[in-house]
Amino acid sequence: MGSNVVTVTVDGDVAVITINNPPVNTITAAVREGLFKAIAEIRALPGIAAVVLVCEGSTFFSGADIGEFSGPPKEVEYRDLFRQLEQLPVPVVAGMHGVVMGGGLEITLACHYRVAVPGTRFGLPEVTLGIIPGAGGTVRLSKLVGLGKAKELVLTGKMISAEEALAINLVNKVVPDDKLMEEAFAMAKMITRHSPVAVGLAKFSVQNSQDVDNYTGKIIERASFSLAFASEDQTEGMKAFLEKRKPSYKGK
Repeated sequence: MGSNVVTVTVDGDVAVITINNPPVNTITAAVREGLFKAIAEIRALPGIAAVVLVCEGSTFFSGADIGEFSGPPKEVEYRDLFRQLEQLPVPVVAGMHGVVMGGGLEITLACHYRVAVPGTRFGLPEVTLGIIPGAGGTVRLSKLVGLGKAKELVLTGKMISAEEALAINLVNKVVPDDKLMEEAFAMAKMITRHSPVAVGLAKFSVQNSQDVDNYTGKIIERASFSLAFASEDQTEGMKAFLEKRKPSYKGK
């Protein structure tokens, strides 16, 4: 499934999106089109509980196709793509290596869990080109790592190591090179063991709490809790706990 540069494969209840756009996986129009189609495919697939996003070759995403910027800006299309990825009903795990910069970093900020290998470098170098991140990067980054570090990265355009990215919460885990896919898939599988209803509502509550005041965030949480509590999965989960067995969730 997918396009020539973006493919979707399914392993049980995990969908894997793979980007292969040599030499450095620039986010060209073909990549964006492929990702839009991949997201639509995953939404239509029954039983998918998590997504893994990876790239082939020597690097993850090197950023936007600068050649496109000689014409009308494409930031609206980028913003819509990253929003759709972020709002998938299931969590997205990004497995990163090489260089993750510009639009490439912005797309990983729209994911929900990030794992990288040593030697990976991260940055938002847009200021060095006379522009700024325009697809949600400044907003998502500041909420993830705090205003101080976000300003440092955005205003200097500097690159940081995987170890520093881990220290500031930009990535969740750093693993050996040969363990990247294994770790990304393990995290996805850990999530899929739980109720799809609960995971989806938990993701929705956490994600939306970042965009509202505390009072509204608590209202969202209470509403999400009530929906989860009214589900068949809640009945099964608590029954399985009392019976000391593994639950069999149906996503209802």
